[in-house]
Amino acid sequence: MTPLDAVAIAAAGLAAGAVNTIVGSGSLITFPTLLAVGLPPVSANVSNTIGLVSGSVSGAIGYRKELVGQRRRVFVMLPAAVFGGLLGAVLLLVYPGVFDTVVPLLILAAVVLLLVQPYVARWQQQRGKVRDHPGAVLHAGTFLTAIYGGYFGAAQSVIYLALLGITLDDDLQRLNGLKNVITAIVNGVAAVVFLFSGKVVWLAVLLLLVGSTVGGQIGAVLGRRIPPNVLRIVVAVVGTAVAIKLLVD
Repeated sequence: MTPLDAVAIAAAGLAAGAVNTIVGSGSLITFPTLLAVGLPPVSANVSNTIGLVSGSVSGAIGYRKELVGQRRRVFVMLPAAVFGGLLGAVLLLVYPGVFDTVVPLLILAAVVLLLVQPYVARWQQQRGKVRDHPGAVLHAGTFLTAIYGGYFGAAQSVIYLALLGITLDDDLQRLNGLKNVITAIVNGVAAVVFLFSGKVVWLAVLLLLVGSTVGGQIGAVLGRRIPPNVLRIVVAVVGTAVAIKLLVD
């Protein structure tokens, strides 16, 4: 790995940390960068997941004010996130490439859910169905998305934010903070599995860890300044772009 390669990986980690905190899909910055510097696909995916864990944690800490009062939600969603992330990581090592056709459709569905969320929330309020804790739909959605997150992870935040918006009645910025915690858990579980895979490129991991940690704090500062409707549009645009890219590739 040349010095220029190292700078490129660290810069990609910085950008991905910020993007993941605000909207998600930061892996679409780092993963191609790792491939470009010569890492094999599975090693790039494994190293990418481990390297971005600190960025996910950093972003969650940056949103700590929005997380006040949401501890119960985190603990209730924890089992689905842990077991889903574990299963996804194992699937990556055993069956690479299995989700190629399903993932873009999941992301597009999440974009639709996110865009209609304000109308669904208004309908729920009119019917007196305001909820302050996850239901069965979110439990199942968390588990399935965690499988995908452990497997690859690009745009898992888009799916989570859509699920949270549809199933919980809360401010979008608070839901974004909760999303950051759940994705950090999923990525952390997958990273533990990947540590023993024998496919980790440690220099790349270290560069991503440093870059994404700084980027997570930057993303937290910028993300909370974005109005909810603007954030929703940004997430939808990014999610659609990710789906199109995956379909084309």
